[in-house]
Parts: sequence; structure tokens; C-alpha cells
Amino acid sequence: MNNTNKDFFSSRWTFLIAALGMAIGAGNIWRFPRLAGQYGGSFLIPWIIFLFLWSIPLIIVEFSIGKKLRLGVIGSFSKSLGKRYSWMGWFVAMCTIGIMFYYSVVCGWSLKYFTLSLTGNLTNLNHAEFWSNFTTGNFESILFFIVSIVIACIVILGGISGGIEKATKILVPALFVLIIISAIRALTLPGAGEGLYYFFRVNTDDLSNYKIWLEALSQSAWSTGAGWGLILTYSTYVKKQANSITNSMLTGLGNNLASIFVGLAVIPTVFALSPDANSAKEALAAGNQGLTFIYIPQLFNNMPLGDIFSSVFFLALFVASISSLIAMFELANKTLMDYGLSRRVSVAVTGISSIIFGIPSALSLKFFNNQDWVWGIGLLLSGFFFIFFVLKIGVNNFILQFLNEHKEYFKKHLSILKVFIGIMIIEFLIMLTWWFFQSINWYPSTWWYPFEEFSLGTCFFQWGLLILLGLLVTNKILKNKFKTN
Repeated sequence: MNNTNKDFFSSRWTFLIAALGMAIGAGNIWRFPRLAGQYGGSFLIPWIIFLFLWSIPLIIVEFSIGKKLRLGVIGSFSKSLGKRYSWMGWFVAMCTIGIMFYYSVVCGWSLKYFTLSLTGNLTNLNHAEFWSNFTTGNFESILFFIVSIVIACIVILGGISGGIEKATKILVPALFVLIIISAIRALTLPGAGEGLYYFFRVNTDDLSNYKIWLEALSQSAWSTGAGWGLILTYSTYVKKQANSITNSMLTGLGNNLASIFVGLAVIPTVFALSPDANSAKEALAAGNQGLTFIYIPQLFNNMPLGDIFSSVFFLALFVASISSLIAMFELANKTLMDYGLSRRVSVAVTGISSIIFGIPSALSLKFFNNQDWVWGIGLLLSGFFFIFFVLKIGVNNFILQFLNEHKEYFKKHLSILKVFIGIMIIEFLIMLTWWFFQSINWYPSTWWYPFEEFSLGTCFFQWGLLILLGLLVTNKILKNKFKTN
């Protein structure tokens, strides 16, 4: 099959804007404040370290693969490693698509809360009760998540230059403006100084806690999109002269900068509007959904002009979510296009599939949490498969084939590069072991049960089904031979 790609990002900066839109998502706004709020400034140190020891190296690998091969994830693994390894690309793609199904629900949630804030109705709610009713079989939850899917489909239907580039040129700058406005307002609240001090205070004793390091690695991997296959997909549309390392560094650093601004917006607000420091810490530890959709709306009720600033916050959450959802849709879309489908048909398939497979998460918070658990951990396997990609080709060959513009530099620092890869393998093994230990500890007698919400058994069961299906699909059904342009 001829994979001639004539649609490119118009410039390096438009690609970077789209890449930042991919990276900066709900994980920055509803996950980062919880973790930074749980551990304070001590969390920032390992979080920044893992940006350079895990996330940016994986982004560089993804970017260089996509730019070189001009294929989606499955096609890249198949062409470079051989068809017997196509299932790895399948797992990476389908893991991200699995996240896409329930992530579109988050977009719907944020859109609903934005409309409530905009109309002034958010202040009149019993927030815990409303949240419980809204996420358990409520028709509106389905309606708003479908609206999010339709928006994403309209954007990617326009292609790169006519759709994704135009949308992200509006969405990403708007997102930064909204976050900065929220941060400025938070820092001007009476009592915000205590939260600011807490956010940046480093307690050296905390750094001896292994959990803070593992949570930091998890957050870095989740938030930057490293190992998701998203950067690989976007980089198939960059021009050949694009610099792999510079673009990857700017994407990772831009994502972390956005997270810092979000922390400045949320943590001082929680401290300023809570009755005391212990109540603030309790709110920050309430979990991703509890903090964002229960506690923060309650706090805005106590703020002058709270409706306005809650509207800004939830609009920022929606913009961040939809820009990341667009990238996930394009990954699915590119995968289908690699096998001969037109953009129009692949967009229709992606949109309809997202509605069908996303509805269970829209109807049941327990199902949503299960999918978040299974595919969130699955991203570790996805990241490892990219490491395996480099090792299988050989570090020297990978440099010559995929990082040709940097080959002289990497030849001089080859030993350092190999050390980085070794560290990443160790990180993967430790992180995966910790997640498994944690799930067994939660369910000591039923950890093996495949239908438990957060069990180890449910991960193995769903991963196993996905891998078996991948072996069947990639070896028996998908017989196309890929050609780059």
C-alpha cells in the first residue's frame, strides 16, 4: 500500500503548538494538583528528574520514528522490526485508543461543568450528590461526551493543516491564557501565601519515600504523553528538516511549565478558601475526580466572583482535554489510514467506535475507573515497547537510521545513551512491580479476579485479550505492505 503523505504542519511552531496541545491535558489539571498537593514541593524534584530520565527520551524515540517512517504505530513496528512484532505496535495503539474511549467522557464532564458555571447554576448544587447522579446512568453525561467526540471528529476531518493545526493554534494559546489568569487570581486571594509556600516547600525526609518517586514517574509518563504513540503520529506530518531533540525537549518542558501554572492556580486556591490547612490537604488528597468536580466547585462558592473564575477553570479543563482528545483521535485515524481507508471513512469509524465503547464509562464511574486503571498501567508496557524498538534495531543502527541529523553527537556520547536506556528499563520494571504489588495489597484474596475494579487480574485479563487479538489481526488479517513517501 502506498502511504503518500502530502499533509504537513506548516512550520516547526505549529507542530510544537499541536504537540503541546497533545501533552497538556486533563492529567495536568486534575491529576498533577492532587499529587503536588499530597506531597508538596518535594514532589517536584523527582517529577522533574523523570522528565529527563523517562519522558523526553521516549518522546525523542517516538518523534524520530514518525518523522522517518511516515507511518502510524502499527505500521512503524511492522516495517522496522518485522511483522512478528506488529502486535507490539497494535498494543501501543489500542492502549491509547482504550484511553481515548473514556477520556472523551472527561471532556464531556468538563464541558458540562463549564456550562453550569457559565449559567451560574454551579453554586446552587449539592456537589457530591450532583456528581454521584451525573456519573451513574445520567443521560446528560452521554450527551456531553458525544458532543466532545463530534468536536474532535470535525477537527481531524480537516486534516493537519486544515483541521488540527487551525484548532490547536486557537486552543493552546487560549489554554495558557486561562491557566495564567487562574493562577494570578489564586495568588491574590487572602491566605494564598500558605498554599504557595506548601507548593514549593521541599521536605528532604519525603525524598526517602519510594512512593513519591513512583508517583512522579507515573505522572510524568501520563502527563507528557510519552510512550502513547501520539508524538509518533503527529511527527509523521513534520517536514524532514525538523529537529527531533529540540522539538521533543520543548514539548516536555512546555508540558511541565503548564503543570506548574496549574499548581499555582489550584493549590493556593484550596488553601485560601479552606477552613484550615488540614482541610486543604484533605481536599487535595480527595482523588482526581473528587478534587476537580466536588471540592473545587465548593471552594469557588466561597470566592468573590466565583462563577466567573469557575467558568475559567472548567473552560481550561475542557480546552486541555479536547486538545489531547484530538491527538488520540488522529492516532486512531492514522492507523486506519495506513490500511487504505480515506480520512473521511476513518474519522467516521473512529467517532462511531468512540461512542459505542465510551458509553459504559459515561454510565458507570466504576467502569471508568477500571479502564483508567488498566490502560493507565498499560502505558508502561507501551513505553517499554518503544525501548524494545531501539534495542531490537540496535542503538548504533537506531542513531544512523532515525537520528541521522544527530549521529555525530550521539556517536561521541554513545555510552551515555546506553546508560539512559538501561535506566529506563529499570524504571519500567520497578514501576510495573510497584503497581502490581499495590493491586495485590488492595485485594489480597481476590487480586487475580478479572472483574475487580482495581485488581491485577483485570489488567492481565484485558491485556491478554488485547495481545491475542493483536496477534490475530496483525498476522492473519492485516497483510498490507507499508511504503513510506
